[in-house]
Amino acid sequence: MQLRQLFWSSDTGWRLGALFIALCVVTPVITLGWLALQGSVDHWTHLLNYVVPTAFLNTVLLLLGVGVLVTCMGTGAAWLVTAFSFPSQRILSWALLLPLAVPTYIVAFAYLDILHPIGPFQSVIRDLLGYSSPREFRLPDIRGLPGAIFLLGFVLYPYVYLSTRVMFATQAASLLEAGRILGLTGRGVFLKVALPLARPAIAVGVSLALLETLNDIGASEFLGVQTLTVSVYTTWVTRSDLAGAAQIALAMLAIVVVLILLERHGRKRQRYANTQRMRPVQPKPLTGSAALLAVLLGWAPIVIGFIAPALYLLNQTLKHLHVAGGVSAQLVQSAINTISIAVFATIVVVVCGVILTWAARSARSKSPYALSKLCARVSTVGYALPGTVLAIGILTPINQVDDFLSWVAGLFGAASPSLWLMGSAAALVCAYAIRFMAISVGGLESGLARIPPSLEQASRLLGETATGTLRRVHLPLLRPAIGAAALLVFVDTMKELPATLLLRPVNFETLATWLYAEAARGTYEEGAVAALTIVLVGLLPVILLARNQLKSGH
Repeated sequence: MQLRQLFWSSDTGWRLGALFIALCVVTPVITLGWLALQGSVDHWTHLLNYVVPTAFLNTVLLLLGVGVLVTCMGTGAAWLVTAFSFPSQRILSWALLLPLAVPTYIVAFAYLDILHPIGPFQSVIRDLLGYSSPREFRLPDIRGLPGAIFLLGFVLYPYVYLSTRVMFATQAASLLEAGRILGLTGRGVFLKVALPLARPAIAVGVSLALLETLNDIGASEFLGVQTLTVSVYTTWVTRSDLAGAAQIALAMLAIVVVLILLERHGRKRQRYANTQRMRPVQPKPLTGSAALLAVLLGWAPIVIGFIAPALYLLNQTLKHLHVAGGVSAQLVQSAINTISIAVFATIVVVVCGVILTWAARSARSKSPYALSKLCARVSTVGYALPGTVLAIGILTPINQVDDFLSWVAGLFGAASPSLWLMGSAAALVCAYAIRFMAISVGGLESGLARIPPSLEQASRLLGETATGTLRRVHLPLLRPAIGAAALLVFVDTMKELPATLLLRPVNFETLATWLYAEAARGTYEEGAVAALTIVLVGLLPVILLARNQLKSGH
């Protein structure tokens, strides 16, 4: 009786839809384990001797280095713009988010040319020092693990800055003042009062930055760092060993689980209560050399993480357009492909997000609510899966669907191709939907939380169904949340590289894969046009985040 009530009470369609979406999300993870078990262990002699130790060590060192760098930069920048007042401080408060607009592989692509021995940066230094050629003077090569840590840190620190600044801005000034009354210096107040209270926010930001680091494939390969992500790609594509790639991917998944557990542990029991009226922190004015130092420290991450690569891409794009007289037809087609698939993926993700969140909101009893809430939580795990891991996990289910569709078509006597999804961009849309479902669900849940339940109750008392209530009451009120979620999904889809490289159809290029191919060939001018386009589109969610930052500052 309870099982029947769980599935066949009113509004069953929403719960069944949520359950189907959740199953689609977890299927790649189950498939990944199945593929790993099917593979032979004979090739592990080669992997353990030549691939896994180096890749695993590089991955761990990369995560540790990036984690330390983004923690220091993001937390320091957040405290700088919150606790102090100095020239350009208001601009810095949102400009520090700009590196989010530049994907990691584009930063690596840009700096490989900027810091090349015959590139502009080293050429200027040689001219200033009186040297005439790279043989006489050259800086250390940016390729390698230190270079990867440096560049990824300057791109990913905004994840820590964003969450930590909100925490600093909402801390009660009375707590900091109590620390000063007890004899703490400004540094002591930061280290012993503000920083411990911000630990949950720092843990969230660092975990997001490390997940992005683990997902990276372009920057690591451009910079010559053999990580587990790169090893999965080369094992599958170069050695045609899908089972071996799945086994390496499981090792990556274990690292993801450890990162999530560490993030949860970082927030464990992090609570404090304040019964007084909250008074925001008043920034301390800086003058003279202290103000100059604050300006230099505040703008350095922006110059390195955004301004320098953006100016380089703009310069290379203008040079290419001047010499070539326009953009190539192949690049235009890549842009069309990118926009088309991003639009389709955005529609799918937003619709699925509405189903998942509304299934829980419209549930009228405890059991259906618990089931729908669980489905919504399960559907967000895809964001924690690196693109290479997701691509391997989704391959077998899609092939099974292709076989089923071909069998159905054969029943009707239709001669159809055996590849329905894998032979089209549908596989990419499925991968994008699983990967970015968390963005849609999180945004829509926040939007629904701001709508009073009384509106829904009034609609249902007047005889309206759950679907009618959503269509007539909630969807008009959810337009801002839907728009923000759609924008973020659209931009993330345009920037996604690992899953696109592995699942794209034959002769199907996006701006990200076009840039990857041009960088591999060393033709930076043509790739700069694609890179600049991605950066310009990536500015849209950054502007949205900056706008919210200013509102929270007020």
